[in-house]
Amino acid sequence: QVQLLESGGGLVQPGGSLRLACTAPGRSFSSYAMGWWRQLPGKEREFVALIAWFWSQSSPYYADSVKGRFTISRDSANNTMYLQMNSLKPEDTAIYYCVAGARITAANMYTAGAYDRWGQGTQVTVSS
Repeated sequence: QVQLLESGGGLVQPGGSLRLACTAPGRSFSSYAMGWWRQLPGKEREFVALIAWFWSQSSPYYADSVKGRFTISRDSANNTMYLQMNSLKPEDTAIYYCVAGARITAANMYTAGAYDRWGQGTQVTVSS
């Protein structure tokens, strides 16, 4: 069972940057697709980014709303996944969740229920 721990959230001004981190103490990410989802105030959770290095097409995937501003990556040596968020906007304000799935495919990656594990979430607030 993979437990996910997020860190790195906080308050940042518009145009600023934050880096979120996700670790799974004592476990490897090697057999899981890993990603980030977020929940904006008063809305349902939405897909942000996914990295699945064991797929034949291993490029990361991003929601259109964050493409070009956010970068997902992993550090296998430290068993940590990151979400670098640049050019942050007030509409990026949300709780961000680290997620993992053992059976993620191109068909279900945008479905919250496809992910087996969710972190506790970390708040990101973009405001002046």
